[in-house]
Formats: sequence, structure tokens, C-alpha cells
Amino acid sequence: MVNAMSNEPKSLQEAILYFSNPDKCIDYLAVRRWPKRVICPTCGSEKVKFNPNRRLWQCSSHHPKRQFSVKVGTIYEDSPIGLDKWLTATWMLTNCKNGISSYEVARDLRLTQKSAWFMLHRIRLALQDEFFGSKLGGNGSEVEVDETFIGGKARNMHLSKRQRRITGTGGKDKTAAMGIMERGGKLRTVVVANRRRSALQAEVRKHVEAGAALYTDALLSYEELATDYAHKVVNHAAQYVDGRVHTNSLDNFWSLLKRGVSGTYVSVEPFHLFRYLDEQMFRFNNRKDLDDAGRFDLAVSQIVGKRLTFAELTGKTAVATPV
Repeated sequence: MVNAMSNEPKSLQEAILYFSNPDKCIDYLAVRRWPKRVICPTCGSEKVKFNPNRRLWQCSSHHPKRQFSVKVGTIYEDSPIGLDKWLTATWMLTNCKNGISSYEVARDLRLTQKSAWFMLHRIRLALQDEFFGSKLGGNGSEVEVDETFIGGKARNMHLSKRQRRITGTGGKDKTAAMGIMERGGKLRTVVVANRRRSALQAEVRKHVEAGAALYTDALLSYEELATDYAHKVVNHAAQYVDGRVHTNSLDNFWSLLKRGVSGTYVSVEPFHLFRYLDEQMFRFNNRKDLDDAGRFDLAVSQIVGKRLTFAELTGKTAVATPV
């Protein structure tokens, strides 16, 4: 294989040119998936041989699926779409601040809109952050907690659609999302069933270290958190900032998310909302420490061991509920 670590792309233009070569696509993925040596994804053997004509490896052991490509065991598995298009779409999604719609991807990469939509959801699966049980707020850091509703605005709907979809006031017909952010650290988001005390406080205790400085608004659902946290409240009816007590960092994230939803994606179904949260959270958490090439590299390093079929995406077969 060619040394894929040399002259790697730093911009979208460079990425399009670089990944137009299928061998460079394979090299780029292979050195990240197998940094030491290529191993068979079926049996784990290191005795494999690469066939450059077919761009496949073959395991020396005799077993089913002994021939494999770099796509096997990744979000790209069983896709007839070339890696040049997959990697370009991955670059675009990880670096476009307000996201990119399936219609744009379909037009730019000469795909059907249905294929582009499926492709983007598979990439969002790779962007998913697995927290591995670690909690926010350790070492005396401050944590902001806030929630919001995601859904269409009644004033932007046609009358017939508004009468069908808006059946109450406030957030009754919208989806609730909750954000937990460590100042100077990472942000976590989750879709919640409602804004009741049991739902919100369960997420706080799941993700925030006991004893941490915790800042929320004056929603009554956050009452009694002071028994486990240094909980302080800012009343938005009177002010938005009280010294260090505010949720402005999370408000910034919600504004980015909603600009993407309303301006780019236009309409997001509630059962797909967690995927769009994962996408925006990935870009937000890596906005300072990584440049475009770094975010892309991180996304590509997370494609292994994740699979999303079209039947699972559309709800025709069961899929594991995201944690």
C-alpha cells in the first residue's frame, strides 16, 4: 500500500482530489483501522494477502467470508457507493457548521436523494459519542444544564398543517431535548420524554459527578438537586446572567442546532432527532481542538464496528435504542 499518511488533504478541495484515487481511499482507511497490521475481521488472523487487482484482502485460514474489503465491519459495509463519495460526504458533514442536506449531497455527488439520506444517517452513527460511563463536573468544574423543545413553529405552517399538528400550547407537540455541558469541557445531549422532574434529574445524575457546581434555569423540575450538587439557579424572567451562574453556553449550542434544523434540514422526525443531536454535538465538541482535517480524521476513526441498515433506519426492523 502507498503511504497514506503523506500529503493527506487539509481542505475540501484537496479531499475531493485526493480521494478520487480509489487506492488512496483504501490506504487512508486501512492505516486508521489497522495501524499495525491488517487483520481478518472474521477470525482475527494476521495472515492475510492483498489482491491489488480486486482491492480485496484474503485470509489464509479457510472459513466463510475469507475475502474482505476495507468496508467490511464499518458503516460503509454493503454499500455500492464508492469510497470517493463516502469520504467526501463524511468531510462535508463533519465540517459544515449548519449541516448539509441530503438534497445537497445528492446533487453534489450525483446520487439519488434517498441514497444520500441513508448515507448521511450512517455517517451520523459514526459521529456518535460513546461516554463510557465517565461523568462531567469532576475536579471542581462547573456544569450547565438546560433543555429545549425541537419542532416546527406554528406561524410558519400552512393552516391545514397547523390544525393537524398543533393540538396544544407550549411544547405539547414538540420533542424535548436536554443538554449537559461542562465549561471548558464536553457537551452531552439526549432526547427526553418530557420535562418532568423524574426524567430530567435522572439524566443529570447519570452524567454529572455528585458535588459538582451545577447551573440551571428556574424550571421547577430541577428542584432538590441541591442535595447532591452545588446547585444554583438563574431566573430568566429577571436576568440571564448572575455572576458565573448562567446557561448561555448551552443556549449557544441550541441556537446552532435550531439553525441547522430549520435552515438546512427543514423537518426532522422525532425518532431521528437523536441522530441530528449527535451530528451537531460532534462538531461543537471538536470545534476548538481540531481543524477540518482533524475532525474528518476523528470521524473516520469511529466508523468501525457500527452498522445501520435501511430497514433499521426506517423502523422496519428493531434497532438498539441509543443510550
